[in-house]
Amino acid sequence: MTSTEKQANPIFPTYTREAVRQALQNREEIALIDVREEDPYAQEHPLWAANFPLSKLELEAWGRIPRRDTLIVVYGEHEGTDLAPRAAAVLRELGYTRVHLLEGGLAAWIAGGGEVFRDVNVPSKSFGELVESKRHTPSLPAPEVQALIDAHADVVIVDARRFDEYQTMSIPTATSVPGAELVLRVRELAPDPRTQVIVNCAGRTRSIIGTQSLINAGLPNPVAALRNGTIGWTLAGQQLDHGANRRAPAAVSEANRESARNGASDIAARAGVRRIPHDAVAGLREPGRTVYCFDVRTPEEFAEGHLPSFVSAPGGQLVQETDHHAPVRGARIVLADDDDVRASMTGSWLAQMGWETYVVEAVDASARSETGAVPAPAPSPAAVPSVSPSELAAWLEGGDAVVLDFTASANYVRRHIPGAYFVIRAQLADALSRIPRARRYVLTCGTSQLARFAAADLRRESDAEVFVLEGGTLAWIAAGLPLELGETRLASARTDRYRRPYEGTDNAQQAMQAYLDWEFGLIAQLERDGTHGFRVA
Repeated sequence: MTSTEKQANPIFPTYTREAVRQALQNREEIALIDVREEDPYAQEHPLWAANFPLSKLELEAWGRIPRRDTLIVVYGEHEGTDLAPRAAAVLRELGYTRVHLLEGGLAAWIAGGGEVFRDVNVPSKSFGELVESKRHTPSLPAPEVQALIDAHADVVIVDARRFDEYQTMSIPTATSVPGAELVLRVRELAPDPRTQVIVNCAGRTRSIIGTQSLINAGLPNPVAALRNGTIGWTLAGQQLDHGANRRAPAAVSEANRESARNGASDIAARAGVRRIPHDAVAGLREPGRTVYCFDVRTPEEFAEGHLPSFVSAPGGQLVQETDHHAPVRGARIVLADDDDVRASMTGSWLAQMGWETYVVEAVDASARSETGAVPAPAPSPAAVPSVSPSELAAWLEGGDAVVLDFTASANYVRRHIPGAYFVIRAQLADALSRIPRARRYVLTCGTSQLARFAAADLRRESDAEVFVLEGGTLAWIAAGLPLELGETRLASARTDRYRRPYEGTDNAQQAMQAYLDWEFGLIAQLERDGTHGFRVA
């Protein structure tokens, strides 16, 4: 045991707030994890705390913390219950050998003067604010952009979010060009260097990073962010489109590709990104070093063929959600593409965020020998009897079973088996007090993967028979069986997801303005916290 570790009990030592801060400042590898559900996590947490809900820990740990001897520090007090010891026990069962509890938990972090942040993906959002402050990223207010549209001006609006987000709501005339694609593809949309290019997202971060990416890569066009994104657009009383489907051209001319490649390579080099041959990547996995390997192209391109051991993480979302994809702060990150543009641009931002970042040099297409999606690694749950959808339907008709649904609450509200109760797995014991006692429970979720892990929990809480629905609720739907919608039977509160103030267009203006005010305050929080390690190139 090191001098920074203290023995909390015979099972799990503790790590102090000061020791966590020192590890972060020293760029040592550490995973500080918050095991509450997303909503309580989003209310307040340290800057580099990554959300690992206890409910899904077995499904996420191996993929997100790949090295079993990683230093892990756990906390998670919520509504009078400390989830951290339970989570630490799960991590130990999963093979992790350096699991610690945060001494005194989050309360001690706060009492000791530790800064806490609200919302999700805070490292990336605060970094975006710092970039705008340091680089004076240009932006245009919503009314001015509306006037350009109304005047049919020479302007191209590009939406830097995921395509599904863009389809939910978008700026009129905007084209979907997710963040990492901007530098590669925007010249196809705006070949005339006099054309004004405007980048938007829902709020601020991806529009700032997207705009600055185009500027950093040397795009000759005038470029500006839509100030405050779709939130600013809505606050200005302007109308959004819904269901738009405009995408950037798939083909990129060789001249435009070369211009993009030169600009991306230059900024990557200035940011400190290192280039590495593919056959040297394995050598980065030294003892004590975590290496994340990400393919930053689109998911469709990834599925067609990718390098072995790489996982899909489209570059724009990787920069936006770095705390999710790479929760081990201090780890190494290796990026790959097939154009020498998207990896370099993504890497330029990650390096400025303090990550040791590498880009794989060009490889022959045959090296991308693996196809399809890569499932997240997870342990096999204990065996549990299963029941088919038709059998469950008969049981329900006869009143012989109670269904517990462990899916995400948004999925439950959208559609669920009639009579099913929504349950958050980590809160199962409490939820059972709100559910009629039964002699037989059937557990489900989307595919029943999480339900199989929940079955062992239920067996510890009840003597009833426990079954899992074969294929989960998706199999029930495929069988054409009846469905129910809405918040019909919530045995657990919907704390599994933090509702963003900018979701949808019917949010109160006060909530959206409060969100913007929060983003404006992030730089001051970074300064008070002192662990960010950001350097704007």
